[in-house]
Amino acid sequence: MSRPHPRQQQAAAMSAAFAGAVDLSALKNRPAAPGSGPGAPAGAAAAGAPSQEASPYVVDVDEPTFGGLVQASTQIPVVINLEASWAEPSLALSAVLSKLAVAAGGTWILGRVDVDANPQIAQAFQVQSLPMAILIVQGRPAAEVPPTTSEAELKKWFAQVLDQLRPVLPGIAQAEAQRAADGADEDEPEPEDPRFVAAEEALANGDYAAAELAYQQILATEPGNVEAKAALAQTGLLARVDALPADAIARADAAPDDVALQCSAADAQVAGGDAEGAFARLIAIVRRTAGDDRTAAREHLVELFGLFATDDPEVIKARRALAAALY
Repeated sequence: MSRPHPRQQQAAAMSAAFAGAVDLSALKNRPAAPGSGPGAPAGAAAAGAPSQEASPYVVDVDEPTFGGLVQASTQIPVVINLEASWAEPSLALSAVLSKLAVAAGGTWILGRVDVDANPQIAQAFQVQSLPMAILIVQGRPAAEVPPTTSEAELKKWFAQVLDQLRPVLPGIAQAEAQRAADGADEDEPEPEDPRFVAAEEALANGDYAAAELAYQQILATEPGNVEAKAALAQTGLLARVDALPADAIARADAAPDDVALQCSAADAQVAGGDAEGAFARLIAIVRRTAGDDRTAAREHLVELFGLFATDDPEVIKARRALAAALY
């Protein structure tokens, strides 16, 4: 699912909802956990349950502990990511935001909210679709985070936000000063992950099975690893395309009701840069088939969607067409 960038009216509505739809003032005034402070990153960490990343800058939040992050937003920016297990795009955005929050070193904090477990928070933000992430400043919604999983785009967006808020929120400069004192170098490249290096070497050698196994092993321990998911999907496509005959598309055109041939032709089209044609081919056969054939075509189409960003216009259009074909 995707959401447009925020508009003034939407921001005003969210602000009003935050203040009134649910009595979050009671949450805001709830005493913080012992040893926490509203201006310190460690204090914000105490506001939520321990995060999977074991970072003080990424916290899992529920309704009773939400007030800690509201208080922290008077000192540093806080991003609330509203997510659900059934909304994969929200989990993908959460994974990227988590990585960026850790790298930001306390200049902003990410709070992750399970909307199914915390309906009052979802109601306060008037959640209509996911992904949805909201920037909180001084206790109130300030902007909606762009719903993209592009690290480069989000890093640029956060840099602009920090530049604007640095004179207003003292915790930003304090965190930056602490990072400098600790010798943190924001521009220093991250060391290569040996697991990805091994997978990429196998891929370069044409050993698709070894590459797929390497990415599957990463996902076995890190199910939310967006990079590994994308690489696994790409490896699968390369392996399938490598085994296709040169006339795969012509064969499919000659047998329009053969699901296997249509899936192979769609792979060839995606590899050749014609994603729109590939999506249209599979949606057409979903419309014409039923039962196991329809399921196979739909699942293959969804697998191809995984090769692209969730906010890719062609993917969004194709998802809508698929929904229409199914229902």
